Amino acid sequence: MGNDIDTHLGKRLRRRRRLLGLTQQQLAGTVGVRFQQIQKYECGANRISAARLWQLSEALEVPVGYFYDGLSDVRREAANESEGGEMFARKETLDLIRAYYLLGERPRRRLLDLAKSLNGGAPEHADA
Repeated sequence: MGNDIDTHLGKRLRRRRRLLGLTQQQLAGTVGVRFQQIQKYECGANRISAARLWQLSEALEVPVGYFYDGLSDVRREAANESEGGEMFARKETLDLIRAYYLLGERPRRRLLDLAKSLNGGAPEHADA
């Protein structure tokens, strides 16, 4: 199970770093390691010490618990990865999420309704 935990923490680290638009080099500089170390953390090859996890949580502006979220569902997560969970690791998806959250509330609702209608779902907000 140790390796599964390291892999899970690494995936969470990568997801948050990418969501913030940080490079491995930028994150490494913030916590005082080389970017290769961040690479090793992200793929689960190296374990993240408690002190380093604390530094990473500060740099990524999340509580330490963020890295452990969903850990009890590691088996389910592995199944989701094969069914499309990797879509959140794509640059295109992250770019879309960033652009979405730069919009105001009303345009976000309208965009969501449009996306649902294109996929055959009915809009939830009639006032948009």
